[in-house]
Amino acid sequence: MSNYWLVKSEPDCYSIDDLQRDGSTHWDGVRNYQARNFMQSMKVGDGVLFYHSNADPMGVVGYAKVSREAYADFTAQDPTNDHFDPKSTSANPIWMMVEIAFAGKLKRIVTLKEIKEDPSVNGMVIAQKGSRLSVTPVSEEHFQSVLKMGGL
Repeated sequence: MSNYWLVKSEPDCYSIDDLQRDGSTHWDGVRNYQARNFMQSMKVGDGVLFYHSNADPMGVVGYAKVSREAYADFTAQDPTNDHFDPKSTSANPIWMMVEIAFAGKLKRIVTLKEIKEDPSVNGMVIAQKGSRLSVTPVSEEHFQSVLKMGGL
């Protein structure tokens, strides 16, 4: 049984076009315990909605699949990396990452405004007031609805 997720990235940091070009990437730099725990629940084959945050407009722009389950986030142990955390060591890797593989781009962006207003996706974590997590679970119904809203 597959699960579904939403991951957020600022497009000037890593965009859906970057994922399409690269084919796959490791999803590093998550420094929130709840988001990390969600990543630890991700399984190969799970569906992923790719969301551009801090963009105009913000919204879901594509989708991917989990291609590797959680493993130690090596950026946490690299003092030259922006995501360095001196408490994370190889013996005790506090932070994790997964790998995702490009599956497709939506024909049109599904904006945060639409997600907040459309009853078919009512209750998505991304639409909740104060939601700032970069990785959140999504129901299969919401996943399919967003893809449909995006023209697929």
